[in-house]
Amino acid sequence: YEGKLTKALAEPVEALLDSASEDTWPAIRKLLQRETKAAVSGLESAISTFELDEATEKELLLRLENHGRSVVESKAREEAARILIRMKDRFSTLFSRDADSMPRVWTGKEDIKAITKTARSASMKLLSTMAAIRLEEDGDNIDTTLSLALVDAARPGTTDRSIQSLDPLASSSWERVPEERTLISPVQCKSLWRQFKAETEYTVTQAIAAQEANKRNNNWLPPPWALAAMAVLGFNEFMTLLRNPFYLAVMFVVFLVGKAIWVQLDIANEFRNGFLPALLSLSTKFVPTIMNILKRLADEGAAPAAPERQRETE
Repeated sequence: YEGKLTKALAEPVEALLDSASEDTWPAIRKLLQRETKAAVSGLESAISTFELDEATEKELLLRLENHGRSVVESKAREEAARILIRMKDRFSTLFSRDADSMPRVWTGKEDIKAITKTARSASMKLLSTMAAIRLEEDGDNIDTTLSLALVDAARPGTTDRSIQSLDPLASSSWERVPEERTLISPVQCKSLWRQFKAETEYTVTQAIAAQEANKRNNNWLPPPWALAAMAVLGFNEFMTLLRNPFYLAVMFVVFLVGKAIWVQLDIANEFRNGFLPALLSLSTKFVPTIMNILKRLADEGAAPAAPERQRETE
Protein backbone atom coordinates (compact mmCIF):
# COMPACT_ATOMS: atom_id res chain seq x y z
CA TYR A 1 0.00 0.00 0.00
CA GLU A 2 2.94 2.33 0.52
CA GLY A 3 3.99 1.75 -3.09
CA LYS A 4 0.48 2.50 -4.34
CA LEU A 5 0.31 5.64 -2.24
CA THR A 6 3.71 6.79 -3.52
CA LYS A 7 2.62 6.28 -7.12
CA ALA A 8 -0.66 8.10 -6.50
CA LEU A 9 1.07 11.13 -4.97
CA ALA A 10 4.46 11.60 -6.65
CA GLU A 11 3.54 12.75 -10.16
CA PRO A 12 0.43 14.81 -9.24
CA VAL A 13 2.38 16.62 -6.51
CA GLU A 14 5.20 17.38 -8.93
CA ALA A 15 2.72 18.77 -11.47
CA LEU A 16 1.02 20.93 -8.84
CA LEU A 17 4.33 22.32 -7.60
CA ASP A 18 5.37 23.09 -11.15
CA SER A 19 2.22 25.16 -11.73
CA ALA A 20 2.88 27.16 -8.53
CA SER A 21 -0.15 29.29 -7.79
CA GLU A 22 -2.07 30.34 -4.70
CA ASP A 23 -4.08 27.12 -4.88
CA THR A 24 -1.07 24.81 -5.09
CA TRP A 25 -0.75 23.78 -1.46
CA PRO A 26 -4.52 23.59 -0.81
CA ALA A 27 -4.73 21.27 -3.82
CA ILE A 28 -1.83 19.19 -2.48
CA ARG A 29 -3.49 18.92 0.93
CA LYS A 30 -6.73 17.81 -0.68
CA LEU A 31 -4.89 15.27 -2.84
CA LEU A 32 -2.97 13.93 0.17
CA GLN A 33 -6.13 13.54 2.22
CA ARG A 34 -7.99 11.77 -0.57
CA GLU A 35 -5.23 9.34 -1.51
CA THR A 36 -4.27 8.65 2.11
CA LYS A 37 -7.88 7.96 3.01
CA ALA A 38 -8.19 5.53 0.11
CA ALA A 39 -4.94 3.76 1.05
CA VAL A 40 -5.89 3.56 4.74
CA SER A 41 -9.30 2.17 3.84
CA GLY A 42 -7.69 -0.50 1.69
CA LEU A 43 -5.21 -1.39 4.41
CA GLU A 44 -7.97 -1.65 7.01
CA SER A 45 -9.85 -4.07 4.79
CA ALA A 46 -6.69 -6.11 4.25
CA ILE A 47 -5.68 -6.40 7.91
CA SER A 48 -9.21 -7.09 9.07
CA THR A 49 -8.67 -10.72 8.10
CA PHE A 50 -5.75 -10.95 10.52
CA GLU A 51 -6.15 -11.10 14.26
CA LEU A 52 -4.13 -8.03 15.20
CA ASP A 53 -4.46 -6.07 18.38
CA GLU A 54 -5.76 -2.53 18.21
CA ALA A 55 -2.38 -0.93 18.99
CA THR A 56 -0.64 -2.74 16.13
CA GLU A 57 -3.43 -1.86 13.72
CA LYS A 58 -3.26 1.82 14.65
CA GLU A 59 0.51 1.78 14.27
CA LEU A 60 0.25 0.35 10.75
CA LEU A 61 -2.36 2.90 9.74
CA LEU A 62 -0.36 5.76 11.25
CA ARG A 63 2.77 4.57 9.46
CA LEU A 64 0.88 4.64 6.16
CA GLU A 65 -0.38 8.17 6.82
CA ASN A 66 3.11 9.36 7.70
CA HIS A 67 4.43 7.72 4.55
CA GLY A 68 2.06 9.81 2.46
CA ARG A 69 3.28 13.00 4.13
CA SER A 70 6.89 11.95 3.67
CA VAL A 71 6.28 11.40 -0.06
CA VAL A 72 4.91 14.92 -0.44
CA GLU A 73 7.70 16.45 1.63
CA SER A 74 10.36 14.54 -0.30
CA LYS A 75 8.93 15.66 -3.63
CA ALA A 76 8.74 19.26 -2.39
CA ARG A 77 12.40 19.19 -1.36
CA GLU A 78 13.39 17.81 -4.76
CA GLU A 79 11.53 20.61 -6.51
CA ALA A 80 13.01 23.21 -4.15
CA ALA A 81 16.50 22.08 -5.13
CA ARG A 82 15.67 22.90 -8.77
CA ILE A 83 13.89 26.16 -8.02
CA LEU A 84 16.31 28.40 -9.95
CA ILE A 85 15.89 26.36 -13.13
CA ARG A 86 12.11 26.42 -12.70
CA MET A 87 12.11 30.18 -12.20
CA LYS A 88 14.17 30.81 -15.32
CA ASP A 89 11.98 28.48 -17.37
CA ARG A 90 8.84 30.26 -16.23
CA PHE A 91 10.36 33.68 -16.93
CA SER A 92 11.50 32.60 -20.38
CA THR A 93 8.07 31.18 -21.22
CA LEU A 94 6.14 34.27 -20.16
CA PHE A 95 8.65 36.75 -21.54
CA SER A 96 9.33 35.14 -24.91
CA ARG A 97 5.76 34.04 -25.70
CA ASP A 98 2.49 35.93 -25.87
CA ALA A 99 -0.90 35.01 -24.43
CA ASP A 100 -1.47 32.57 -27.30
CA SER A 101 1.87 30.81 -26.61
CA MET A 102 3.29 32.18 -29.85
CA PRO A 103 6.88 33.50 -29.96
CA ARG A 104 7.03 37.26 -29.49
CA VAL A 105 8.31 39.45 -32.30
CA TRP A 106 9.74 42.67 -30.90
CA THR A 107 8.29 45.15 -33.39
CA GLY A 108 8.54 48.19 -31.13
CA LYS A 109 4.92 48.25 -29.94
CA GLU A 110 5.43 45.90 -26.98
CA ASP A 111 5.81 47.22 -23.44
CA ILE A 112 8.95 45.35 -22.42
CA LYS A 113 8.89 46.82 -18.92
CA ALA A 114 5.38 45.52 -18.22
CA ILE A 115 6.15 42.12 -19.77
CA THR A 116 9.30 41.82 -17.65
CA LYS A 117 7.40 42.74 -14.50
CA THR A 118 4.72 40.13 -15.20
CA ALA A 119 7.27 37.40 -15.89
CA ARG A 120 9.29 38.22 -12.79
CA SER A 121 6.18 38.30 -10.61
CA ALA A 122 5.25 34.83 -11.82
CA SER A 123 8.77 33.61 -11.05
CA MET A 124 8.56 35.15 -7.59
CA LYS A 125 5.24 33.36 -7.04
CA LEU A 126 7.02 30.10 -7.82
CA LEU A 127 9.74 30.95 -5.30
CA SER A 128 7.12 31.80 -2.68
CA THR A 129 5.30 28.52 -3.24
CA MET A 130 8.47 26.47 -2.84
CA ALA A 131 9.81 28.35 0.19
CA ALA A 132 8.02 26.17 2.76
CA ILE A 133 5.97 23.01 3.16
CA ARG A 134 2.34 23.90 3.86
CA LEU A 135 0.59 20.64 4.68
CA GLU A 136 -1.18 22.36 7.57
CA GLU A 137 -3.59 25.22 7.07
CA ASP A 138 -1.52 27.60 9.17
CA GLY A 139 -1.21 30.94 7.43
CA ASP A 140 2.12 32.59 6.67
CA ASN A 141 3.32 35.84 5.12
CA ILE A 142 6.03 34.48 2.83
CA ASP A 143 4.38 35.78 -0.34
CA THR A 144 3.91 39.25 1.14
CA THR A 145 7.47 39.35 2.45
CA LEU A 146 8.99 38.35 -0.88
CA SER A 147 6.83 40.82 -2.78
CA LEU A 148 7.79 43.61 -0.39
CA ALA A 149 11.50 42.83 -0.48
CA LEU A 150 12.03 41.80 -4.09
CA VAL A 151 9.41 43.61 -6.18
CA ASP A 152 8.25 46.71 -4.31
CA ALA A 153 11.74 47.59 -3.09
CA ALA A 154 13.02 47.59 -6.68
CA ARG A 155 10.55 50.25 -7.82
CA PRO A 156 12.06 53.70 -8.33
CA GLY A 157 9.04 55.34 -6.69
CA THR A 158 9.44 53.50 -3.40
CA THR A 159 10.05 56.19 -0.78
CA ASP A 160 9.14 54.37 2.41
CA ARG A 161 12.28 54.50 4.53
CA SER A 162 11.21 51.54 6.63
CA ILE A 163 11.15 49.38 3.48
CA GLN A 164 14.56 50.59 2.41
CA SER A 165 16.26 50.43 5.81
CA LEU A 166 14.87 47.10 7.09
CA ASP A 167 15.51 44.07 4.95
CA PRO A 168 12.77 41.50 5.65
CA LEU A 169 14.93 38.79 4.05
CA ALA A 170 17.86 39.31 6.41
CA SER A 171 16.87 36.25 8.40
CA SER A 172 17.40 32.51 8.38
CA SER A 173 13.78 31.61 9.14
CA TRP A 174 10.27 32.68 8.20
CA GLU A 175 7.73 34.03 10.64
CA ARG A 176 5.16 31.43 11.74
CA VAL A 177 6.97 28.69 9.81
CA PRO A 178 8.83 25.98 11.79
CA GLU A 179 12.36 25.21 10.74
CA GLU A 180 11.55 21.63 9.75
CA ARG A 181 8.96 22.90 7.25
CA THR A 182 11.29 25.47 5.69
CA LEU A 183 12.58 24.56 2.25
CA ILE A 184 14.24 27.85 1.26
CA SER A 185 15.23 30.37 3.92
CA PRO A 186 14.77 34.14 3.44
CA VAL A 187 18.50 34.66 2.93
CA GLN A 188 18.56 31.91 0.31
CA CYS A 189 15.56 33.49 -1.42
CA LYS A 190 17.41 36.78 -1.67
CA SER A 191 20.49 35.10 -3.11
CA LEU A 192 18.42 33.07 -5.58
CA TRP A 193 16.54 36.16 -6.72
CA ARG A 194 19.77 38.07 -7.29
CA GLN A 195 21.15 35.20 -9.35
CA PHE A 196 17.86 34.84 -11.21
CA LYS A 197 17.82 38.52 -12.21
CA ALA A 198 21.45 38.39 -13.31
CA GLU A 199 20.87 35.35 -15.52
CA THR A 200 17.68 36.71 -17.11
CA GLU A 201 18.94 40.27 -17.64
CA TYR A 202 20.57 39.27 -20.91
CA THR A 203 17.21 38.13 -22.31
CA VAL A 204 15.65 41.50 -21.50
CA THR A 205 18.60 43.37 -22.98
CA GLN A 206 18.37 41.37 -26.19
CA ALA A 207 14.66 42.14 -26.47
CA ILE A 208 15.28 45.87 -26.02
CA ALA A 209 18.05 45.79 -28.63
CA ALA A 210 15.81 43.91 -31.09
CA GLN A 211 13.03 46.41 -30.52
CA GLU A 212 15.33 49.39 -31.10
CA ALA A 213 16.77 47.80 -34.24
CA ASN A 214 13.28 47.18 -35.57
CA LYS A 215 12.33 50.79 -34.93
CA ARG A 216 15.42 52.02 -36.78
CA ASN A 217 14.76 49.72 -39.73
CA ASN A 218 11.17 50.91 -40.03
CA ASN A 219 12.07 54.59 -39.81
CA TRP A 220 13.71 55.75 -43.05
CA LEU A 221 13.19 59.46 -42.48
CA PRO A 222 16.05 61.59 -41.13
CA PRO A 223 15.60 63.33 -37.77
CA PRO A 224 13.55 66.57 -37.64
CA TRP A 225 16.61 68.79 -37.30
CA ALA A 226 18.03 67.31 -40.52
CA LEU A 227 14.77 67.98 -42.36
CA ALA A 228 14.82 71.60 -41.17
CA ALA A 229 18.44 72.01 -42.30
CA MET A 230 17.63 70.55 -45.70
CA ALA A 231 14.72 72.96 -46.10
CA VAL A 232 16.87 75.99 -45.26
CA LEU A 233 19.97 74.99 -47.21
CA GLY A 234 17.99 73.80 -50.22
CA PHE A 235 15.92 76.95 -50.65
CA ASN A 236 17.95 78.20 -53.62
CA GLU A 237 17.68 74.87 -55.41
CA PHE A 238 13.93 74.86 -54.82
CA MET A 239 13.59 78.31 -56.40
CA THR A 240 15.65 77.12 -59.38
CA LEU A 241 13.20 74.28 -59.93
CA LEU A 242 10.29 76.69 -59.88
CA ARG A 243 11.94 78.94 -62.51
CA ASN A 244 12.73 76.00 -64.83
CA PRO A 245 9.94 73.37 -64.99
CA PHE A 246 12.13 71.16 -67.18
CA TYR A 247 14.05 70.15 -64.08
CA LEU A 248 10.79 69.12 -62.45
CA ALA A 249 10.01 66.83 -65.38
CA VAL A 250 13.46 65.26 -65.19
CA MET A 251 13.15 64.76 -61.44
CA PHE A 252 9.71 63.23 -61.88
CA VAL A 253 11.07 60.70 -64.37
CA VAL A 254 13.99 59.93 -62.05
CA PHE A 255 11.54 59.48 -59.19
CA LEU A 256 9.43 57.02 -61.17
CA VAL A 257 12.46 55.00 -62.20
CA GLY A 258 13.83 55.04 -58.66
CA LYS A 259 10.47 53.97 -57.27
CA ALA A 260 10.30 51.09 -59.72
CA ILE A 261 13.82 49.99 -58.78
CA TRP A 262 12.95 50.27 -55.06
CA VAL A 263 9.89 48.06 -55.47
CA GLN A 264 11.61 45.52 -57.69
CA LEU A 265 14.61 45.14 -55.39
CA ASP A 266 12.49 45.23 -52.19
CA ILE A 267 15.17 47.32 -50.52
CA ALA A 268 13.29 47.82 -47.25
CA ASN A 269 13.00 44.08 -46.70
CA GLU A 270 16.61 43.45 -47.70
CA PHE A 271 18.03 45.83 -45.08
CA ARG A 272 16.16 44.04 -42.30
CA ASN A 273 18.70 41.24 -42.61
CA GLY A 274 21.62 43.60 -41.95
CA PHE A 275 23.60 46.24 -43.82
CA LEU A 276 26.33 44.08 -45.36
CA PRO A 277 24.06 41.17 -46.43
CA ALA A 278 21.68 43.73 -47.97
CA LEU A 279 24.48 45.32 -50.02
CA LEU A 280 25.66 41.93 -51.27
CA SER A 281 22.15 40.88 -52.20
CA LEU A 282 21.31 44.19 -53.93
CA SER A 283 24.58 44.19 -55.87
CA THR A 284 23.67 40.86 -57.45
CA LYS A 285 20.13 41.95 -58.33
CA PHE A 286 20.73 45.55 -59.43
CA VAL A 287 21.81 45.01 -63.06
CA PRO A 288 19.15 42.35 -63.84
CA THR A 289 16.49 44.64 -62.37
CA ILE A 290 17.60 47.59 -64.54
CA MET A 291 17.60 45.38 -67.63
CA ASN A 292 14.14 44.10 -66.76
CA ILE A 293 12.76 47.64 -66.39
CA LEU A 294 14.31 48.76 -69.70
CA LYS A 295 12.91 45.68 -71.41
CA ARG A 296 9.43 46.46 -70.13
CA LEU A 297 9.70 50.05 -71.31
CA ALA A 298 10.82 48.87 -74.74
CA ASP A 299 7.96 46.37 -74.96
CA GLU A 300 5.40 49.00 -73.99
CA GLY A 301 6.84 51.43 -76.55
CA ALA A 302 6.75 48.83 -79.32
CA ALA A 303 3.20 47.70 -78.55
CA PRO A 304 1.39 50.82 -79.97
CA ALA A 305 3.57 50.76 -83.11
CA ALA A 306 2.33 47.34 -84.20
CA PRO A 307 -1.32 48.38 -84.86
CA GLU A 308 -0.16 51.43 -86.83
CA ARG A 309 1.94 49.24 -89.15
CA GLN A 310 -1.03 46.98 -89.73
CA ARG A 311 -3.16 49.98 -90.76
CA GLU A 312 -0.49 51.19 -93.19
CA THR A 313 -0.29 47.79 -94.88
CA GLU A 314 -4.06 47.73 -95.29
